[in-house]
Amino acid sequence: MLTQKIEIAPSILTADFGALRSQIVEVTTAGVDRIHLDIMDGHFVPPLSFSTEVVTAVASATTLPIEVHLMVENPLKYIEMFSKAGASTHIFHFEAMQNLDSCQTVIQEIKATNSSPAIAISPNTNIDSILELIQDIEQVTVMTIEPGWGGQKLRSELLSKIIDLRRITSEMNLPNFNIEIDGGVKKENIQQCISAGANILVAGSAIYNGNMKPMNAVEELRIAINNSLKK
Repeated sequence: MLTQKIEIAPSILTADFGALRSQIVEVTTAGVDRIHLDIMDGHFVPPLSFSTEVVTAVASATTLPIEVHLMVENPLKYIEMFSKAGASTHIFHFEAMQNLDSCQTVIQEIKATNSSPAIAISPNTNIDSILELIQDIEQVTVMTIEPGWGGQKLRSELLSKIIDLRRITSEMNLPNFNIEIDGGVKKENIQQCISAGANILVAGSAIYNGNMKPMNAVEELRIAINNSLKK
């Protein structure tokens, strides 16, 4: 059983950018734990997304930790600029590097900026690819959708990766290792996510969906988390 707090990390990809500051303030007040920003370069994934100016704007609206999910071909060239803009965790994709030596170079660069290094793995990547790096990072982000677009449905068969990662990190005596799930997290599947071993839940359209205020959506997610922990 997880001993870590279950964290909610709103992804602002589907937020209302005309009211971004107020939406960040609202989820901060609602008690989320960190803010998740998807950085896309138009190459690693087709869409383009946030600049350093957006990260700076988010950082000015909250005191929460900010993690940048670097869906980019060359994470090295972004690390320093996003650290200066306010990012405290950098998540880079194993698929962008393809070998362990390149990953280690990125990890060391992230640490040099006093940020926390994390690795994301896409649906087709096996966790065996990154096991040698576990001791050098603080978090793995398991993608349960194809990276690049919000609003996709969680692929439940990919939860097995989280189960295996939690078992492996426990065997390595890393009880506080962060396993983040990113993709399709909703109140209806939160119990599955937590039972698998995820302790950070990235939620985009579940919070910024237009059907209710983000504050109320966060409250619903927290109720679902608490109910899951009672079972």
